[in-house]
Amino acid sequence: MGAEAVTHHPAVLLVPFPAQGHVTPMLQLARALAAHGVAPTVAVPDFIHRRISGGAGGGVALASIPSGIEDDGPEAAAAPGFAAVVHAMEHHMPAHLERMLAPPPSRRVACVVVDVLASWAVPVAARCGVPAAGFWPAMLASYRVVAAIPELIERGHISESGTPIPSSESPDGDAMIRGLKILPAQVELRAGELPWLVGDAATQGSRFAFWLQTLRRARGFRWVLVNSFPGEATGADDLVNRPARQGPAGPQVLQVGPALLPGGLSGAAERTKQQQPPPCGGNNSDRNPSMWRADSTCIAWLDAQRAGSVVYVSFGSWVGSIGPDKVRELALGLEATGRPFLWALKRDPSWRAGLPEGFAERAAAAGRGKVVDWAPQEDVLRHAAVGCYLTHCGWNSTLEAVRHGVRLLCYPVSGDQFINCAHITGPWGIGLRLAAGMTRGDVRDGIRRVMDEGEGRRLREKVRALRERVAAAEARRAADRSVGAFVDEIRRESHPLLMQMYSVL
Repeated sequence: MGAEAVTHHPAVLLVPFPAQGHVTPMLQLARALAAHGVAPTVAVPDFIHRRISGGAGGGVALASIPSGIEDDGPEAAAAPGFAAVVHAMEHHMPAHLERMLAPPPSRRVACVVVDVLASWAVPVAARCGVPAAGFWPAMLASYRVVAAIPELIERGHISESGTPIPSSESPDGDAMIRGLKILPAQVELRAGELPWLVGDAATQGSRFAFWLQTLRRARGFRWVLVNSFPGEATGADDLVNRPARQGPAGPQVLQVGPALLPGGLSGAAERTKQQQPPPCGGNNSDRNPSMWRADSTCIAWLDAQRAGSVVYVSFGSWVGSIGPDKVRELALGLEATGRPFLWALKRDPSWRAGLPEGFAERAAAAGRGKVVDWAPQEDVLRHAAVGCYLTHCGWNSTLEAVRHGVRLLCYPVSGDQFINCAHITGPWGIGLRLAAGMTRGDVRDGIRRVMDEGEGRRLREKVRALRERVAAAEARRAADRSVGAFVDEIRRESHPLLMQMYSVL
C-alpha cells in the first residue's frame, strides 16, 4: 500500500487558449507538472493539434478537441481569427471536452488547468465536478491590471465598454492607473494602453465583453499559476497577495515561471521526471512544437555573420498587421542601418503589402538581409550573431530574449505588450521603445542606440543581470516549490486516503 501511495500519478487536463503564445507556456507547465509525478494531457483544438501532432515530449500527452474550424495547418498564411476562435470555444468545443472529463472512474481527471483566456472550460469542469485552476501565461503585472477591471468600473475610471473616463484629476486617465497602485511606481502605463483596448470601438466592445465573461468565470479558481518570476519589478512582490481579485478571498497566486524554463527542475522533480515514461505517441524531446513551419536556412545564414551584428525582427504569430505604411518605414529603416538583419515576416497580404518593391531580393543580393515567413526563434536568439531583437514585446518573446541575453528594441502593438514594454524600458532597463508613429529614421536611430558601444553596452549589462535573476538557482527552486505545493493539493483532493498514507512514510 505504501508503494501505491508513492506512485499515485493524478491525471490533469490542461486547456490553453489556441494561440502559439499560449500553447507554448502551457506545454512547459505540463512538463513541470509531469516532473512532479502528474500525468498531464494538453487538450487543444483540432486545428492546433494538426500543427503540433509530432508530440509534446517531456511526459506530456496531446489530445484533440473538434472545433468546427477549417484550417490549412502549418502552410496557412494566418491563424484563425479571434472571433472564429471564440465562437468555437463557446459553442462547439464544450460538449467534446465534457466527454473527455468523463472517463472510467479508475482514470478520473483530478484537476483541469485552464488558461484564463480559455474560460469556456471552467463551466464544463464545474458540470463534471472537476476542480479548475487558472493559468496566466504572461506577467503577474498584466494579470493584476485585468483582475482590477471590476474595481475600475466601480470607481468610474472606465466605462462598461472598457474605455477610460476622463476626470478633472486625470484628463488623460494616466494618473488614474498610478493612483490605483496596481503596478509598481516605476512602471509607466498610459490609459490608452490598457490590454483590452484592441482595434476600433466595435472590436473593443466585443473584446471587453469577452474579458468581463472571463473574470466572472475565474471567480471559482482556487489557484492561479502565473508564468512570471518573483520580483518581476522592484516592489512587485509586495503586490502579489493584494486583492486584485474577483471575490473577497480570491485565488492563491503562484509564480511558476522559472520552473518552466529548460532545466528549471529541482533534483527531486528531475528524478520523478526520469521515472516517468513518455505517453503513448509522445517523444522524449522538451522542444516546443511550433504551429508554423520555420525556415531551416536561418541558422546557416546567421553562421556567416559577425558576432553581435544582426538585427532580428519578429512580431510574433498572433499580432495584427501594423499597416503597410509602417511596414514600409520599418523596411527602409533596416536598410538604412547598413547592418545585417533577419526578418520573420508572415506571408500574409496585410503584412507583406508594405514591403518596398524588390526589398527582400535587394537585401539578399547584398548579403545583408534575409526575409523569411517564420524563423526558429529560440535557435535564432541563442545564436552569437544576434545583437538586437526588434520585437512586439509578446511575453514569450520577451522571456526568450532575456534567457539568451539579447537587447530589445520595442514596438508594442496590442494587449499585454504595452505592460511588458513598460517593464523592459523602465525598471529592467534592457531595451528602448520606438515611437508609435515609427519612421525609417526612428528605426535607424533606435537600432544604432541599442547596438552602439555606449548605451548598448549598458543595455547588455542589464539584460545579463536580469537573466541571472530569472534563471538563478534560487528562483528556480522557489518556482519549483510552488509547482510542488500545487501538485500536493491535487493529490490530497483526488486521493485523500492515499495522501494520508503518503504523509506518514
